[in-house]
Amino acid sequence: MPAIVLIGAQWGDEGKGKATDLLGPRVDYVVKFNGGNNAGHTVVVGDEKYALHLLPSGILAPNVIPVISNGVVVDIEVLFDELDALIERGVDVSRLIVSANAHVITQYHRTLDRVTERFLGKRQIGTTGRGIGPAYADKINRVGIRIQDLFDENILRQKVEGALHQKNHMLVKVYNRRAILVDEIVDDLLSYSERLKPMVADTALVLSQALDAGKTVLFEGGQATMLDVDHGTYPFVTSSNATSGGAATGSGVAPNRIDRVIAVVKAYTTRVGAGPFPTELFDASGDFLRDNGFEFGTTTGRPRRCGWYDAPIARYTARINGVTDFVLTKLDVLTGLETIPVCVAYDVDGERHDEVPVSQSDFHHAIPIFEEFPGWDEDITGVREFDDLPKNARDYVLAVEAMSGSRISAIGVGADREAIVVRHDLLD
Repeated sequence: MPAIVLIGAQWGDEGKGKATDLLGPRVDYVVKFNGGNNAGHTVVVGDEKYALHLLPSGILAPNVIPVISNGVVVDIEVLFDELDALIERGVDVSRLIVSANAHVITQYHRTLDRVTERFLGKRQIGTTGRGIGPAYADKINRVGIRIQDLFDENILRQKVEGALHQKNHMLVKVYNRRAILVDEIVDDLLSYSERLKPMVADTALVLSQALDAGKTVLFEGGQATMLDVDHGTYPFVTSSNATSGGAATGSGVAPNRIDRVIAVVKAYTTRVGAGPFPTELFDASGDFLRDNGFEFGTTTGRPRRCGWYDAPIARYTARINGVTDFVLTKLDVLTGLETIPVCVAYDVDGERHDEVPVSQSDFHHAIPIFEEFPGWDEDITGVREFDDLPKNARDYVLAVEAMSGSRISAIGVGADREAIVVRHDLLD
């Protein structure tokens, strides 16, 4: 049975729940392998809608074991708040496993995130202010706090003292903020340890043993390819590896155990926060996509920037991740448009680029080269077979598939969980 990586193909918010729903009955473990509570996703079960930020979507499936693995940074207060909210709604959360090696987001990470972003002024990155970046920075600087540290007070205190020695100088002398007390942090973190301890495990071992036993493991990436810290639109990115390679390092499962990489891509493009976005629309077409697609962030509530489908980005995603299948979502949002432009290349200072430019400056100044396709007016939300889609809708899907570097195996045609057209089995 396979290990499957599910990632976003653009700048996030692609609707990965569609793919998760298709795979759900055949999945035994769902693993969050990167990011923190900055990546929200909405899961619909029956008439119930759940907005999750830190927890993997598998928490809602009664036969699935949800895992927060070592590549995640965990705000424990948020973790318990989400768990308590689900418990109140009758969801069994007892199966959750958390990696002993996952890093912890503390109060000083959240404080530094907010004051640093304000300090940047016009050069702001557009972070959510939840402490994710500073927590990852501490991880790389080897002054981070890990989940396992909460169960040894002496080690925890030493690590907090070491981290705050530098940070308090910065908070007081640079940002004119009060110093944070070591006891304040230690006492806060220790208050979670008793409840947290039964959830903690060597998740890399658990997952390896699950694969050995023939279980199906789904690695669910937070954020998306173009927000990956190495391969995204740096510096306007997240602080972790949201690409398929991050599933291996972020979980401790070897890369040669991964069988399939499924990338979720919208039938148009959106982005939240600052950074380059070649196909972005500032006119009525952008408003049409935002309103029809309900493009507002699950975590932040911010209106998303909207633009047309970008085929070079899809090809880039296919290459970087080794995509075996695309899931194209929100095709129904395009219903009613007379023509639908697709970006097929970029013009940079008069030179055509068929692929994403490696230079940040070039990508920032890239002007999209569009090819236009005829639209359709028919309601497609009830369609379940590809051949039953309007001809123009089929032609649009086939055209973007040919440009995108891998097959489109499923198509989202509406907001309902069942509103999906399957062309190829995602595990075949």
